Amino acid sequence: MEHWVYTANIFGHSVSFNMDTLITMWFSMLLLIIIALITTRKLEMIPDKLQLVGEGIVKYFNDITKSSMGNENAQKHIAIVLTLFLFILTANLVGQLPMKLIHLTQGELASPNNDINMTAAMAIVVSIYYIFYGVKKNGFKFFFKGFTIDGIIITLVDTLELFVRPFSLALRLFANIFAGEILVSTILGLVWFLVPLPFMLFELFVALIQALVFTLLSTTYISMAIQEE
Repeated sequence: MEHWVYTANIFGHSVSFNMDTLITMWFSMLLLIIIALITTRKLEMIPDKLQLVGEGIVKYFNDITKSSMGNENAQKHIAIVLTLFLFILTANLVGQLPMKLIHLTQGELASPNNDINMTAAMAIVVSIYYIFYGVKKNGFKFFFKGFTIDGIIITLVDTLELFVRPFSLALRLFANIFAGEILVSTILGLVWFLVPLPFMLFELFVALIQALVFTLLSTTYISMAIQEE
């Protein structure tokens, strides 16, 4: 489970890159862009199966965001919600593709989400996003929404949550994907014929669930940030 680390000298400083993570991350993005282009290439009033799946995913998350933050705000934030879900799901599934059979001198071409740097980067982006829109909507009173003289402890807890949320988002996704890949690799190392199949199918389910959890929590945080109350 070690990464393929490449160290470069940038402006006199040594900077390390996990190359296996970067490769699978860009592969996931490229795959997602190609699928999106194919799905939207020729839209029809009577959709084919691929268009129907795409419209179903958009409608599902559009309904969730509308119920959480209202129609007007949903239209503003649906793009990041959909992007998070589709990218995380695609990145999780990459870890189950035959790319893992390509052996590298260092590291492996597994899901980029088995790297805490990847999940932390997404969590930080989500945090910056909802803090930005929270301040834009409510001004700097966003940081003191629940402030009262009698509720100083509650205010401190709310402030602490701003820092805890990205940590929990990053760790939850990373831990589940990393643990699942260790489990499948261990089973494959012990028994390679048929026995690992149920575990691999279960990991497909986990890939979907973790993408949903990360996305729905992010949607909740954005909704809470833009509330006027």
